[in-house]
Amino acid sequence: MAEARVAGGGCCPPMDLFRSEAMQLVQLIIPIESAHHTVSYIGDLGHVQFKDLNADKSPFQRTYAAQIKKFGEMARKLRFFKEQMEKAGVTPSTKPMTQTEIDVDDLEVKLGEFEAELVEMNTNNEKLQRSYNELVEYKLVLNKAGGFFSSAFSSATAQQKEIESQQTGEESLDTPLLQDREISIESSKQVKLGFITGLVSKEKSMLFERIIFRATRGNVYTRQAAVEEPVIDPVSGEKVEKNVFVVFYSGEKAKTKILKICEVFGANRYSFTEDFGKQVQMISEVSGRLAELRTAIDAGLLQKSKLLQTIGDQFVQWNTLARKEKSIYHTMNMLSLDVTKKCLVAEGWSPVFATNLIQDALQRAAFDSNSQVGTIFQVLHTSESPPTYFHTNKFTSAFQDIVDAYGVAKYQEANPGVYTIVTFPFLFAVMFGDWGHGICLLLAALVFIIREKKLSGQKLGDITEMTFGGRYVILMMALFSIYTGIIYNEFFSVPFELFAPSAYACRDLSCRDATTVGLIKARPTYPFGVDPVWHGSRSELPFLNSLKMKMSILIGVTQMNLGIILSYFNAAYFRNSLNVWFQFIPQIIFLNSLFGYLSLLIILKWCTGSQADLYHVMIYMFLSPTDELGENQLFPRQKTVQLVLLLLALVSVPWMLLPKPFLLKMQHQAV
Repeated sequence: MAEARVAGGGCCPPMDLFRSEAMQLVQLIIPIESAHHTVSYIGDLGHVQFKDLNADKSPFQRTYAAQIKKFGEMARKLRFFKEQMEKAGVTPSTKPMTQTEIDVDDLEVKLGEFEAELVEMNTNNEKLQRSYNELVEYKLVLNKAGGFFSSAFSSATAQQKEIESQQTGEESLDTPLLQDREISIESSKQVKLGFITGLVSKEKSMLFERIIFRATRGNVYTRQAAVEEPVIDPVSGEKVEKNVFVVFYSGEKAKTKILKICEVFGANRYSFTEDFGKQVQMISEVSGRLAELRTAIDAGLLQKSKLLQTIGDQFVQWNTLARKEKSIYHTMNMLSLDVTKKCLVAEGWSPVFATNLIQDALQRAAFDSNSQVGTIFQVLHTSESPPTYFHTNKFTSAFQDIVDAYGVAKYQEANPGVYTIVTFPFLFAVMFGDWGHGICLLLAALVFIIREKKLSGQKLGDITEMTFGGRYVILMMALFSIYTGIIYNEFFSVPFELFAPSAYACRDLSCRDATTVGLIKARPTYPFGVDPVWHGSRSELPFLNSLKMKMSILIGVTQMNLGIILSYFNAAYFRNSLNVWFQFIPQIIFLNSLFGYLSLLIILKWCTGSQADLYHVMIYMFLSPTDELGENQLFPRQKTVQLVLLLLALVSVPWMLLPKPFLLKMQHQAV
């Protein structure tokens, strides 16, 4: 039980501040007339995690399935409105709405009316837009195909006049009568050609012409003209580059083949006449019809925009209400009816500190719902393991999310998120380490923090929303980066003499070639951070890399020790001696026998100024533990210490891995 576990934490009082909140299993007996208000008010608190008491029932068999379906349908309509507003460029109002009481049934009727009106508007607009696009294509066909026929007629007229003039000059009495008979016979055999006009996609135009030629075995004549600007296709509604085509054919079989090919290629066909007078009349009629349709479409869009603006003024409030009501009934479906069917029984986990808050919410729910009977609140005694609940705020929530992404601590275990508030941004800063970049990061974080009230109510993009959620993490990273950047003495990778002049000066001209050979110590040691003289010298890379790498090892080993120490406090808190003897002790021995020893060598080398090669020391500690260290020896009897540490590390591995599984199996079998 939660109270028992809290009472049992006296072994380490300071650690209780970093543990999850004490949880209790509570039962609520709620009158049906106040159930909606009760669930709503408790849900607003956010301190109760309800248990599903109807897990054996399907969603359709539960008590409030109809209400969930109703609000799901309302949510669908609101999503439809949102899509329409995005297409029309209408932004939902972000002004704070006055808290007015909204009748759910009236809202359902209103949303249905708005949806029916929008659907009708969309249908009419699509029909008008399709007719408009068809007329635009028809006008293009009339203009382009008319140009084909007019040029062909002019050419034919000129050729006819030329032939007649030639025949008039060459006629004589010696012309045989048989020749006139042959010409008249040939004229009588001439066949009138049919034609099909329309538009086809420019990408498919060459293939379209080639297929028609092959299908009719070359017994067609095709002409095409490109349309200067893309046109909206009446079928797809997308802008497409097209060509106007005219296909001349002879015979019904050829016509049938051409029509099928047009259907396959999505070519839109339009009627056309050879009469020039009718062509001009048709162009005039189409132009007038286009103007009328444009006026009708604009009027429809204006009416639709007004309707969407009306919806947008209250969209946020309606959407919030629909989502909240659906979540309330979803929670109520987790509750069970008592035998009298007049009350709902709820069970859930709540923090112990929230008991008074929950009772106040229950009283307000009973008052607002005018219920004659109040809700019964009682704590249940159970052996179930409670869920983990960490009470966070806007500053600590992002750090807790980082920890929870790797794993959630068990109930009443020490919370690593508290230490992460310091360790995570500091380890980032150790790598980042530039106070110029740190200032830029700090300014970005301050922009989000100053405008957090405004931004928290807006829908942000994925990256922006993630950055906004971690604004305090970025703030801490920026502050630590400025600190480590000053230690590294780097401002956009440029050193500055911030606290004092450099401690070194050139003895002669020999140090001007970016070496440190000619430098002498002329002033006191640089008071804070890296002396600027190291930057730009040939010793910069080995010096700073050694500093940063060794410092990272020290910080990393410290953090690993912290994690192992937390495991000890967890084991001591739960009185789990198995974890103390077979997890904490071998882990702490193994870590510090190797990496703790390396950290000690780094500190000794810094303090003594030794030239020992630590790589060599650690490698040959395993490969040749009995060899003499020579110049790599940092303290007396170092070889003996290394042998002992190596033996402890080797012993701790089986100590850590083997006994615990067998002991746990024995405990399980004993139970």
